[in-house]
Amino acid sequence: MDNKQTFAPLVEASTQLQELLTTVCSNCGPALEETVKSCCTALRQGNKILFFGNGGSATQAQHLAAELINRFLIDRRPMAALALTSDSAVTTSISNDYSFAELFVRQLEGLGRAGDIAVALTTSGTSENIIAGLKRARELKMTTIGLLGRDGGNCLELCDVALLVPATDTARIQEIHLLLGHLLCGLVEKEMAS
Repeated sequence: MDNKQTFAPLVEASTQLQELLTTVCSNCGPALEETVKSCCTALRQGNKILFFGNGGSATQAQHLAAELINRFLIDRRPMAALALTSDSAVTTSISNDYSFAELFVRQLEGLGRAGDIAVALTTSGTSENIIAGLKRARELKMTTIGLLGRDGGNCLELCDVALLVPATDTARIQEIHLLLGHLLCGLVEKEMAS
């Protein structure tokens, strides 16, 4: 097998990613600005940012929370951020004692408060536990932000602000979510440092 055959899928994925990135950049500017403003306002008022998602989106939730609680591009004070996907004991106990659908609801009830930011990451917008989490976050008077894929699914209407990646390929959606997440962290960090 030659290199052209080996790397042909990578070249195709890169082309798709570039086209998708162009679309997202033209459509998500105002939503990203609003997200940065909401996050900075919450942090300045002593609130926190709670990230959650399933599977690959769960690890991205952890990644983005780590960028804020520790540091991203500059040395600065830690920002109050937490991923609701990090604790295996919490995940398994809630799933066992209640249901997987309650995973984020229970944590938002215990850790969240009015004025916090709830950031849901989902490529489909149809996961029962993400939908339930967004509904509960709204009831608790949190600002709901979605990094969404496809058409946003049922999550779209539950988000105060949506950063939508209009694609069907889960890998491409997650790649753009990571880019958007890094951009968000960098912009929040810069704004909070000024």
